[in-house]
Amino acid sequence: MTDGQAFDIASLHAAYRSGWGVAETIESVFARIVAVDDPGIFLYLADRSELLDEATALGAFDPVAKPLWGIPFAVKDNIDVAGMPTTAACPDYSYLAERDATVVRLLREAGALVIGKTNLDQFATGLVGVRTPYPVPRNAIDPGLVPGGSSSGSAVATAHGIVSFALGTDTAGSGRIPAGLNNIVGLKPSIGVLSTTGVVPACRTLDCVSIFALAVADAYRVFQVAARPDATDCYSRDIAPRGGLSSPPVLKIGVPTMADRRFFGDALMESAYDAALETLRSVGHQTVELPFADFYATAALLYEGAWVAERYAAVKDFFNANEPSFHPVTRKIYGAAKALSAADAFEGLYALQALKRKVAPLIASVDMICVPTAPTHFTRTGVEAEPIRENARLGTYTNFVNLLDMCGMAVPTGLRSDGRPASVTLLAPAGKDHLTASLAAELHRLSSLPLGATGWPQPANYLPAETDEDDLTELVVVGAHLSGMPLNGQLRDLGARFSRRALTAKCYRLYALSGTEPAKPGLVRCQESRGALIEVEVWKLGAEAFGRFVAAIPSPLAIGTVQLADGTACKGFLVEPAGLAGAADISRYGGWRAYIASLAS
Repeated sequence: MTDGQAFDIASLHAAYRSGWGVAETIESVFARIVAVDDPGIFLYLADRSELLDEATALGAFDPVAKPLWGIPFAVKDNIDVAGMPTTAACPDYSYLAERDATVVRLLREAGALVIGKTNLDQFATGLVGVRTPYPVPRNAIDPGLVPGGSSSGSAVATAHGIVSFALGTDTAGSGRIPAGLNNIVGLKPSIGVLSTTGVVPACRTLDCVSIFALAVADAYRVFQVAARPDATDCYSRDIAPRGGLSSPPVLKIGVPTMADRRFFGDALMESAYDAALETLRSVGHQTVELPFADFYATAALLYEGAWVAERYAAVKDFFNANEPSFHPVTRKIYGAAKALSAADAFEGLYALQALKRKVAPLIASVDMICVPTAPTHFTRTGVEAEPIRENARLGTYTNFVNLLDMCGMAVPTGLRSDGRPASVTLLAPAGKDHLTASLAAELHRLSSLPLGATGWPQPANYLPAETDEDDLTELVVVGAHLSGMPLNGQLRDLGARFSRRALTAKCYRLYALSGTEPAKPGLVRCQESRGALIEVEVWKLGAEAFGRFVAAIPSPLAIGTVQLADGTACKGFLVEPAGLAGAADISRYGGWRAYIASLAS
C-alpha cells in the first residue's frame, strides 16, 4: 500500500479523530487502485473531484450522527448508484441509474462514500467470479485461484483494503464464497432485512444484498445502518438488528456428520474445517453432528425448475432480444429455462416445502450450524475446463441457505498449510443475524489473522458495545437456565437475549438442591464474610415474557434481587430456605457449570 493507514472502520475513525482528513482517504483509495493494478475489480469509478466535494459536504467529523462518516465503500454493479451506469456485467444491458438503491442511499446518509461499481459474474449468476466479459478480478490471496463470485470485484476490493467495505448480493452464496476465498468477512442477512429496491434481480424471492468487510464488527455496523423496512420493496421485512455483539458462552452448533461431509478430495480444506470446530469446542461450545442429505437435496433445487425459471423471468425480454450479449455459460443456464413449464415450477416448490418440513427439526435442535464456506479451492484453469461442475461444487454449503430462510456469516478461520485461506460459515434461522455475527467475531479474533490481503492486524477492542434497551428486564440465571444447560431453551422460547457473563457480589452461597430433575442449584444470600463469588449469566426479556417466565418458576426457587460484583443489581434466581434440606454446599466450585463439569470428570 502507498500509506500505512488501515481502512477498517475503527482504525479509520481513530485516524480522523487524530487529524487524518477525508481527502487523504480519497487520495489513498485511488493510489491503492493503481498499486493493486487489477483492471478486473472496478467497472466504473467515481469522479475524484466529485468525491472530494461530497466529503466536504459531510462537515465536521461526527460518527454519532453519521456512523459511517468518511468510510469508503464499493458497490456491486447490479446495484444502482445515482449517476453511475448499472451493467450487471453485460454492456448491452447498461443503463444510467437515476437514483440510489435503498441500501446505497441509507449508507450515504450515514456518511459513507461510494468509490465505484465492481465486477461480477454476469447477472449475478455464478459462484466462480469468471463469468464476465470484462477482465476477471484476481484472487487477492492467490492469483491462480478463482476470486469467487458472483460478487468478485466487491470481495477483492475489500480484501486489498482499497475500500473499508463493499456491497454484494447473495442468492446462492455470492456474498459468502468470495469472502471465504479472499480472507474477509461476508455477511448474508436474513432475506428481506436489507431492501432490494434498486437491485437487478436474479431470483427475486431469494435475493439478498450482502456486505463484505475486513472485520466482523464492520460488516455488522453497516448492516445496522442499512437494515430498515422499505415500503417500495414488497419482500422487505421489519427485523430490527440488535446492538452490540455478544453470544452466550455455550452454544450448541450443528455440523455435518462425518459421512456427509464433502470436500472433493481436498484434505487441506477438511483439516482446516476440523481445526475450526476444535477452536469452537476449546472455548466451550458444543458441536452436534447432523445428517446433511436433505440440506444437499435442497441445494440441488436452486438450479432446477422454479428458480432457474425465476432467473430467466427477471430478464426475459432482454434475453429474448439480446441472447448473443450473454456470457456463454450464463446464456446456457438462462436458455434452458425457456423449456420449463409452470408445472415444473410448482413441482419445485412442492419439493422444497417437503424438504423444509424434514430439516426444520434439525435446525431447531441447535443454536446454529457451522459449515465450510467452500469445500475446496479451484484454479481458474480448472474452472475453465469444467465451468458448470466446479461452480456447483462451490455451492455445496451455500445453495440451500436462502431456500431455507436462514441468515449467515462467512468468517476467516486461518490459512491452510499451502497458504490459501480457510473459512467457515455460521448459519441460523432468519432474524438471528446478531447471533451468527457474535460467534463469527469470536472466531475471527481467535484466528489472529491479518485483515484480508493487507497485512493489517485485527483492531483491538473494536466490537461495538451492547446498546441500552430500556424496555427489557435483566434476569440473572444461575444453573439449569445457563447457556448450554437443559432449561436454557425456556428462555430462548420466550425470546430472551443473552447479555453478559457476570459474578455475584461476595455475599452468596451456592447449593446443589436435593431431588430435583433436572439437577438445579440454589443461590442464598449470606454475610459477606462467609460468601463467595458465583459465576452467573445475565439475560434480557421483554416485560410480558419476564412475567410468563416468573409465573412458571416452581418452588422452592424464587425470583429476588441479586447483587453483582460490579455494584449493579438485577432480578434473579434465589432459593427459599426450606429448599436447602438435604442440599450440598458447592460454593467452592465458583458456579454451577464448574460443578457439573466436576461430576462428569
